[in-house]
Amino acid sequence: MDYLVFQLQAPLAAWGEPAVGEFRGSANHPGESALLGLLAAALGITRDEEARLASLQAGYMFAVGVQSSGTLLRDYHTAQVPGTSVLRGRQHATRADELALPRHELNTILSTRDYRQDAACLVAVQARAESPHALGQLADALRAPLFVLYLGRKACPPAAPLWPQVVPAESALRAFEAYRALIETQAAPHADRWNRAAVDLPLPVRSLSWSDGIEAGVAVQLSAPRKDRIIRRSRWQFGDRLEHTSMLAEEP
Repeated sequence: MDYLVFQLQAPLAAWGEPAVGEFRGSANHPGESALLGLLAAALGITRDEEARLASLQAGYMFAVGVQSSGTLLRDYHTAQVPGTSVLRGRQHATRADELALPRHELNTILSTRDYRQDAACLVAVQARAESPHALGQLADALRAPLFVLYLGRKACPPAAPLWPQVVPAESALRAFEAYRALIETQAAPHADRWNRAAVDLPLPVRSLSWSDGIEAGVAVQLSAPRKDRIIRRSRWQFGDRLEHTSMLAEEP
């Protein structure tokens, strides 16, 4: 069985949870909607292309291996936004378009937003029979994305190449192990004269989370609903998905 494996590392990441009032929380690893959004951006799919987004959602399953959940950063955030009535019938494709209004028509909103600092994880993608793209095509798109990739929010660009690889393995956990071994093999010839690696070698996977259907390679320790299954992306409507988790090792 083949898996598409890639890495996600950044000084800041934000994996959105259900927003209640002014609080915008973050999980310690990306959910299904975030990973589908990442693939959609790489492929050049826009938020209003509901049929293509639905095809992506139906075509792939995900497992996430958390290497480091990072530390929490909480930001008190202020932003200017126009009222919905002001924007009605007016083109506003960019943030600059939204703010190109007289000052008295802009409102200030306050929120508290969570980020994960120095978090790192590996992602394994398994294709279903009805997948719209081969795993190799997804890998090519992640190497040369049509839209800019970011880890949850636009202020969170990746700090390292995603380095997508199609890995044959019997489970997602074995695919992660093979991926880490491949990075070490690639880095070995470039060690310095003190035999230090040219790049930071990937951390081991400390917990594994996955969706129904994917072969994880470990027993389930916890199953809980997560509201990250896309219903209508253009209207920010999401439903519940059952996520399984297994702890493999404690973080230092």
